[in-house]
Amino acid sequence: MIEKKYLKTKPQCKVKFALPADKVGNAKKVAVVGDFNNWDCNANPMKKQKSGVFASTLSLGIDAAYQFRYVLDGTEWINDEMADDYVPSPISYDTNGVISL
Repeated sequence: MIEKKYLKTKPQCKVKFALPADKVGNAKKVAVVGDFNNWDCNANPMKKQKSGVFASTLSLGIDAAYQFRYVLDGTEWINDEMADDYVPSPISYDTNGVISL
């Protein structure tokens, strides 16, 4: 799930990335990674909510498109079904989700 809130005072958008409990399974650590954080699994860990959803909110520049994925326990990579688009990954046979702002 992705929520976008555009800021009126600066050219940024607050993007809330969220993964429901059924997508996370038994994972203990979930991170959102992408070209906005150099695909660093430690840069944007997601916090587990009381509902079991893992979520993280990032401020990203507008008029841009960002590739991203989620990483579960540092090993399993998954896409968001609500991504704006998908593109082939340059390093595997998978696809990366794209968010356009």
